Amino acid sequence: MYYNWEVQTNTEELKVVCNLIRNGELVIFPTETVYGIGANALDENAVGKIFVAKGRPSDNPLIVHLADKRKIEEVAQNITEVEQKLIDNFMPGPFTIILERKDIIPDIVTAGLNTVAIRIPDNIIAKGIITFSGVPIAAPSANISGKPSGTSIQEIRKELEGKVSAIVDGGKTKIGLESTVVKVVDEVPVILRPGKVTPEEIEKVIGKVKIDKNVLAKIDKNSVVESPGMKYRHYAPESKCKLIYCENELDQIFYLKKYIKEYKGNVVVLGFKEHEEKIYVSEGRFINIGSKNNYEEIAKNIFSALRKADELKPEMILIEGIKKEGLGLAIMNRLLRTCEYDYIELKNS
Repeated sequence: MYYNWEVQTNTEELKVVCNLIRNGELVIFPTETVYGIGANALDENAVGKIFVAKGRPSDNPLIVHLADKRKIEEVAQNITEVEQKLIDNFMPGPFTIILERKDIIPDIVTAGLNTVAIRIPDNIIAKGIITFSGVPIAAPSANISGKPSGTSIQEIRKELEGKVSAIVDGGKTKIGLESTVVKVVDEVPVILRPGKVTPEEIEKVIGKVKIDKNVLAKIDKNSVVESPGMKYRHYAPESKCKLIYCENELDQIFYLKKYIKEYKGNVVVLGFKEHEEKIYVSEGRFINIGSKNNYEEIAKNIFSALRKADELKPEMILIEGIKKEGLGLAIMNRLLRTCEYDYIELKNS
């Protein structure tokens, strides 16, 4: 079933969707970050359907979505002062916190770990579905595992239709990148996956923050992970991708032109609007991802741009990189995994 709630939520259709969740079925719905594919988090058989639908490895934990902060104590325990401060400051919103789980959460949700990832979405449709279904909802991004996350139904409907019982269309998502994932270790927040909530914002609240060493590095395939998006090939189209970042803008344009020539023009460039007139590729093969100075615009566009580029079946997708600061850290985290670390970085000498 397909429901369009982009303008307004339909109450009767909401009842149907919530009944499907309660009865162990899968539903695709929007959040403020990306679209999710959700199931009753307390029903291990229902959660198992998520892994099948996505082709997701079972050792990749899921995020549990709740309607409001009061529900956290139903699924997590022994919340520390620092954890509570993070909850109070960043929830609801594009923020996920890893807490000690209660036994009510099945092992399949947490990949057998004693922790559970919790998020409270700040999206009226997501809130409605979670609230009126009356259960916590386990929901990874709505896409085939490894592919770019879905920021609109049009991007993901073809690959997931027939694998779920209902699709709820809420229009294009507001942020376009998955949530920031944080675990508190020795009273210090550690960012396992960067997102819209930046290290700088967390530092203002807590006074100290660390970034996990695996955020910008390859992780060993045998490692145990507590956050989605860390371990496997992720956010990637079928086509190969190369990420290029130079502190000097002229150097960045030089390398783009170099690789366009090397691949005899059989490329697609995901570039800044300021560079469109400077990069010479065939018509339709330069995809504007936004202004070089507007990281929020780039974040919102990047997954859609990757999917659009892949449809052109180039030999290589060339992607312009940005500074790894603020929201740029989250964008570069996704792009490094998109490119499987085929990455050129040139700093000013």
